[in-house]
Amino acid sequence: MSAAPLLEQLIDALRCLPGVGQKSAQRMAYHLLERDREGGLCLAGALAEAVERVGHCESCRDFSETPLCAICASSSRDRSLLCAIESPADRLVIEQATGFRGLYFVLQGRLSPLDGIGPRELGLDKLADRLATGEARELIIATNPTVEGEATAHYLAQLARQAGVRPSRLAHGVPLGGELEYVDRGTLAHAFGSRIEITS
Repeated sequence: MSAAPLLEQLIDALRCLPGVGQKSAQRMAYHLLERDREGGLCLAGALAEAVERVGHCESCRDFSETPLCAICASSSRDRSLLCAIESPADRLVIEQATGFRGLYFVLQGRLSPLDGIGPRELGLDKLADRLATGEARELIIATNPTVEGEATAHYLAQLARQAGVRPSRLAHGVPLGGELEYVDRGTLAHAFGSRIEITS
């Protein structure tokens, strides 16, 4: 015998989340209905409000409830530094882990022609316009070290050079505290090929 239609609808709705399959969605639905209906109502309200009110910053394309996000609107950020990232989650990680005080441009993805994601979908025309203003002196490219991420990084570097902006790329290689014998071959080869001179 199948579950009640509304319960099936809830389980199907939960499956839209990344990494949530049938079993996980079922566990979540039963938990909310059996043990935490108040939490479920709170979740539903927060989700509905966020979907309704959270849009994208007109300048950097990050999530924002206002036309300009707090970072773009801040007068204390260094406008000569612009960091291109794949997702809003990447911005959060950089903000938490580094002392970066520049601005961001959120691509909302990476170049993937097979999936129909080209320069227009990533807002690269908007990025080109932003670079052309001359405000940014350096474009820090912080795309992921995947095949698509590297292709995107190459495209962004060309875009920056055309605007007279210096492109730089996040370093990749052996992790801090890592041991060479445990590093995968691809990472070690990249680190070896990208070695730098010790100046002091």
